[in-house]
Amino acid sequence: MSHGLRRVLVANRGEIAVRIVHACQELGIETVLAVSEADRDSLGTRLADRAVCIGPARAPQSYLDVARVVTAATATGCDAVHPGYGFLSESAALARACTEHGLTFVGPTAEHLQAMGDKISARRLAREAGVPILPGSEQVRTPEAAQAVAREVGLPVIVKASAGGGGRGMKVVTDAAELPTVLTTAAAEAAAAFGDPTLYVERFVRNARHVEVQVLGDRHGHVVHLGERDCSLQRRNQKVVEEAPAPGLAPQVRDALHAAAVRLARRLGYESAGTVEFVLDRDTGEFFFLEMNTRIQVEHPVTELVTGIDLVQQQLRVAAGEPLTFGQDDVVHRGHAVECRVTAEVPGEDFRPSAGRITVWEPPGGPNIRIDTHCVPGYSVPVYYDSLLAKLIVHAPTRDEAIARARAALRRFTVEGVGTTIGFLDFLVGRPEFGDATMTTHTIADVIGEFTPAAAA
Repeated sequence: MSHGLRRVLVANRGEIAVRIVHACQELGIETVLAVSEADRDSLGTRLADRAVCIGPARAPQSYLDVARVVTAATATGCDAVHPGYGFLSESAALARACTEHGLTFVGPTAEHLQAMGDKISARRLAREAGVPILPGSEQVRTPEAAQAVAREVGLPVIVKASAGGGGRGMKVVTDAAELPTVLTTAAAEAAAAFGDPTLYVERFVRNARHVEVQVLGDRHGHVVHLGERDCSLQRRNQKVVEEAPAPGLAPQVRDALHAAAVRLARRLGYESAGTVEFVLDRDTGEFFFLEMNTRIQVEHPVTELVTGIDLVQQQLRVAAGEPLTFGQDDVVHRGHAVECRVTAEVPGEDFRPSAGRITVWEPPGGPNIRIDTHCVPGYSVPVYYDSLLAKLIVHAPTRDEAIARARAALRRFTVEGVGTTIGFLDFLVGRPEFGDATMTTHTIADVIGEFTPAAAA
């Protein structure tokens, strides 16, 4: 490809590593896969041009070690590093280390990673860009300060870690008297998870949808959005089912969401793929900025299927210095896509992780069904990492047809040897709350008591 990305170190594992390898192959870029000792025999090692072991199974000594990643890239003659999602994907330290060693970081600048990684800073920048933010605080240092915020914005409030993500360091408070205890617990959790105990408080939206907008920017000043996704079906703040476009949005709300996301990306001078996340209040129709994810998202395939644009290839092209080859008017949305995250967990046992050897792996096939996975028959699911096995993504002309296709595909998806969430996903996508698009971020918690393996049938 032009501008010269020749060899990329894929600094990740699982299905996203396979996805990046495929994108690089289509662009004629060589790939080196960085693997831990637990992943030496992964599918990615068979697909990449080369694999290099970067350390022990535990992520802090391998996938989360900036020095090991950079050393692996330079030692194998790579000129770029793609971090995928999770692990070091939003690490300003990795982006800076890449620059210092003459490597291209496939993602935004270290400055953007730092600004958006600090949630208090991100709120400030969103407000400056004219993006609505939830009423709340800057850093809160004392229970008294938090209680003052609660009085001002009204209960319930949510306490959040400024460096947070994935639901850690995050607590909903319905009684101001609980704030001293919650602050202590959340600060300790945030310090343990992120090395930073900084907290802030904002109003909590009870009846909320989670809607996010995909943006792309290049270093030549171009910014476009690729529409929105609904990610409201969540469990413990982790997304379970996602779809594009978001159903049931008033046209003016949809347009306002897109415009707000683009304003923020332009305010930053953002480069690469990014996602601006919003909470939408079902009761009032208002939306508010949550955060910006400065990386490829797990749910990016639904956007790819409705737009026909390969987001990982766009990341690579932007990182190579190329301008976007299309403008906003060129982005056309067709049909509807739904993604279901299949994980190695046992829903009937409070989603207990299920490691072990996959004895049968028979994913569904057919037109408009996509399976993003790193699994094959005989693959051993390790205990050290996220339990995601595969993403089942379907596309259809209408939302109802996409839901029907997703359910039919889930019922053809056979996995043995480990517990999976396939039956639970079928149950969930078949729920009336999903069918009529009245789901909220609390729907799973509300309906989970009704799930049994027979309930999905």
